[in-house]
Amino acid sequence: MRPRFPGMDPWLEHPGLWPDLHNALISAIREDLAAKVAPRYFVGIEQRTYVATPVEDIAMIRPDVLVGRTGSRKRISKPERRTAAGVGVIEMDVEVPVPQPVEEWFLEIRTVGEKRLVTVIEVLSPTNKTKGDGREEYIGKRENILKTRTNLVEIDLLRAGRPMPLGSALPVETPYRILISRGALRPRAKLLGFGVRDEIPTLPIPLLPDDPEPTLNLGAVLHALYDRARFDLQLDYKEPPVPPLDPDNAAWTRDILASG
Repeated sequence: MRPRFPGMDPWLEHPGLWPDLHNALISAIREDLAAKVAPRYFVGIEQRTYVATPVEDIAMIRPDVLVGRTGSRKRISKPERRTAAGVGVIEMDVEVPVPQPVEEWFLEIRTVGEKRLVTVIEVLSPTNKTKGDGREEYIGKRENILKTRTNLVEIDLLRAGRPMPLGSALPVETPYRILISRGALRPRAKLLGFGVRDEIPTLPIPLLPDDPEPTLNLGAVLHALYDRARFDLQLDYKEPPVPPLDPDNAAWTRDILASG
């Protein structure tokens, strides 16, 4: 089924669906780029694993309860907080914060032969944008890359959470961002910002300075993946997206859905 929206589908940002989408998108980007950078370079999928302790904004890490039926993705509301009025012993069922292993995939472009690391491509996850171990782990890795001549492409398709830090203030804040940081030009970098109604921009993928840069049509890759994997069967467009949209964009999405 063709995607409903010209750019990013806000319903795909649901934290319960994102791990599936994230890993599938990483693989799809690799498939798109592999032939474009061969035979001088190859694209590898890498993985980092760490243990994260749940944080206050738990919805960013642990999804709402999912019901495994087409079109049914339901939220279980938090219990209402009440203060005991009298004195006495109250027995309550509670949960304690249990550290959980988190696995994240990313891409590395390396030279054939010597396997020199040239470019790292990251697609951000909720754990990267939420205060806690996941964010600290990722920012540490990011800082290590930015100290070197390795190129960094950082794709942020999530409206929720805190954006990655930059060295200068932005004239305009946008819901979605793509950072292209060429190692040879640091601290200068390019940031592509776009909104819910915009098409996802095509971006250059930096390699070694003297080599031509292939382009990644990220919107086309994501839309083909949406169609091929039938993500529409996991989305409930009758419910608002998570996180919710502002009123203007919510009305725009309703018009799009009604016309489709």
